[in-house]
Amino acid sequence: MQYYLAPMEGITGYVFRGAQQELFEPLDKYITPFLAPNQNRCMNTRERKDVLPEHNTGGRTVPQILTNQAEVFLAACRELENMGYQEVNLNLGCPSGTVTAKGRGAGFLAFPEKLDAFLEQVFAGTHQKISIKTRLGIQEPEEFFTILEIFNRYPLEELIIHPRVQKDFYKNKPNWEVFGEAVKRSRAPVCYNGDIFTPENLNLFVEAHPQVNRVMLGRGMVVNPGFLNLLPERGGGGRNPDQEKIRAFHDRLLFDYGKELSGDKNLLFKMKELWFYLIRLFPDSEKEAKKIRKVQRVSDYIRIVDGLFSEKELEVPAHICF
Repeated sequence: MQYYLAPMEGITGYVFRGAQQELFEPLDKYITPFLAPNQNRCMNTRERKDVLPEHNTGGRTVPQILTNQAEVFLAACRELENMGYQEVNLNLGCPSGTVTAKGRGAGFLAFPEKLDAFLEQVFAGTHQKISIKTRLGIQEPEEFFTILEIFNRYPLEELIIHPRVQKDFYKNKPNWEVFGEAVKRSRAPVCYNGDIFTPENLNLFVEAHPQVNRVMLGRGMVVNPGFLNLLPERGGGGRNPDQEKIRAFHDRLLFDYGKELSGDKNLLFKMKELWFYLIRLFPDSEKEAKKIRKVQRVSDYIRIVDGLFSEKELEVPAHICF
């Protein structure tokens, strides 16, 4: 099985990816949070920093692009190729209203003819490998079969399917029935993405779809960046993550974000995003989670975290809900 890191805006940037690769079993591929190029520029300063080759030396990194304009996509491809990237990923999965209202991300799926014309121009204009991360459609899962006919006209490197529609956002269960049919019909290799938070979730998916050998991990990897270290196929087992490594991971992020961000407020905002996920490794820690959400000074934050790691034994629960 191949494992990929999902792009999560504001969370899985190069600081997170680098720490995960160095401290835990690395994944097979890392998809970056999306770049949003336009007619005037291919990347802003933050986006460029995230894809700089010197910030992505440890694993196979694939930049993701969010646009519905072929010429803009191709301009970004050229700049990324100059940086050494041989593969790029098209974002057709973002369900955010601010994105979809502009016909980008999952919103592009509402315009099959425009999507077809876009892909035709893109594949005629670059020799780079193109993969796609997609949802099933806007309103109904069955929309995907028309969309898949379009995808099948082009030599995609792979198709990463999050089997929800745009209106679901992250609610409801991923539609495994439509996903399974998509696997049968797709000409491109298919990777699965959606609600794999624990090894138990992964086992259920593998039993249901034994023909799929690629899985993308998102929120489950932020809860436990050592997810792969728990898997028997990667030499692990059980549900207890390495407490020292989780602490080292946290401290590495705190230090590296501290170099990037100015002021306690900005640094704490970043760390609080992490703790929305990481706190799930600490049983019965609602009191500490509330303290972290409310803390205003880094010095107070460190005291809370020190107490949490010293007083609690980490464990990956059998079931994680968001």
